[in-house]
Amino acid sequence: MQSKSWLKAGLFAALATAAFAATPARAQGSLVMYCGVQEEWCRAMSNAFEKETGIKVAMTRKSAGEIYAQLKAESSNPRGDIWWGGTGDPHLQAAEEGLTQEYESPKNKELHPWALDQWKAAKHRSVGIYAGALGFGFNTEQIKAKGIPEPKCWADLLNAKLKDDVQVADPNSSGTAYNLLATVVQLMGEDKGFEYLKALHKNISQYTKSGAAPAKAASLGETAVGIVFIHDAVVFAVQGDPIKPVAPCEGTGYEIGSMSIVKGARNLDNAKKFYDWALTPAAQALAAPAKSYQVPSNKASPVPAQSPKMDQMKLINYDFVKYGSSAERNRLLAKWDKEVKALPK
Repeated sequence: MQSKSWLKAGLFAALATAAFAATPARAQGSLVMYCGVQEEWCRAMSNAFEKETGIKVAMTRKSAGEIYAQLKAESSNPRGDIWWGGTGDPHLQAAEEGLTQEYESPKNKELHPWALDQWKAAKHRSVGIYAGALGFGFNTEQIKAKGIPEPKCWADLLNAKLKDDVQVADPNSSGTAYNLLATVVQLMGEDKGFEYLKALHKNISQYTKSGAAPAKAASLGETAVGIVFIHDAVVFAVQGDPIKPVAPCEGTGYEIGSMSIVKGARNLDNAKKFYDWALTPAAQALAAPAKSYQVPSNKASPVPAQSPKMDQMKLINYDFVKYGSSAERNRLLAKWDKEVKALPK
C-alpha cells in the first residue's frame, strides 16, 4: 500500500451524519465485545449500539496485544463475538492464525481505500475503522526546565538529559509499541533500528501496558516524553495540558485501527450487526465527543477538527502484511525481549 495515496483526495471531507434512533429498541439478545481503544470511546460505542438495537453489550477494554493473546487462549472455546479497535497488526496475525472469520459488510463500498486494503490483507477477516500516525508528545514545561531544545525527531529522544524520562508501552501487550518496533525497523533497517531501540532503552523509565498511557504521564509531568499515536497526545493538548504532539522529522509509521469477528462467535448475527453499524458515519461520529481524534474509515464520516493532519506528515510505506504476519511479529517481539528489554539500565 502506498503511504500517502489513501490520505489524499477526499480523506478529510466531512459530511453530516444520521442521528441515532430516538427510542430504545426491544431486547434482541447479547454481544460480547473486546474493545481496543480508550475506555470512554469503548463505552460510547457499546452504549449507543445497545440503545439503538436493544442488543445487550458486555464490553471488555484491553490493549490490542492483550486481546490477541486472549483470543488465542480462548480459541478452543471462544467467548468473545467482536473485536473492535486497536492497531491492525495483531488483527492481521489473528486472521492468519484463524482466530477470526471472514465477513464482507455491505458498508465496504463506503470506505476509504486504506480501510479496504486492510480487509484484503486479512483475507476478509478484518477491516479498517480508523487511521492514526505514530509519534510522541512532550511536556513543554519539563523540556524547558531541562534546558534542551524541543524534540522534533526520533534521534532527539536519545538525549542523555532525558535519561529515565521517556515512556513507551511494551510491544508484547501494546499495538502502539509494536507499531513503534516495526516502524523503526522499516525506517532505519533492522540492525540500526535495534541499535536505536537499545540506546532509547537507557532513557525509558518504564514500559507501560497500555499504548496511550505514556501520553497521560507526559501531560501530568510524570515523564518528559511519551511515545504514542499522535492523536493520543492531542487529547491532552486539547484540554490545555502542557503537552506538545510531534510527528518525527525522519518519518514515521501509522496504524490502521481495525475490527474483526471472532471465529466461533456465539452471537454471530449480532456481531455482524455491530460490524455493519460500526462502519456507519453515525457510529464513527462518536469518536470526537469521546475525545478520540483518529481519522475515520467511512468516506462520509466527519473528521474531527483536532485530528492530526496525516497528509502533512512524512509517512513511511508501512508494510502491514509483513509486519502483521504471525512469523514476523513473533520473531521481532522475541528479539526485542532478548536484545532490548533484558538490557540493564
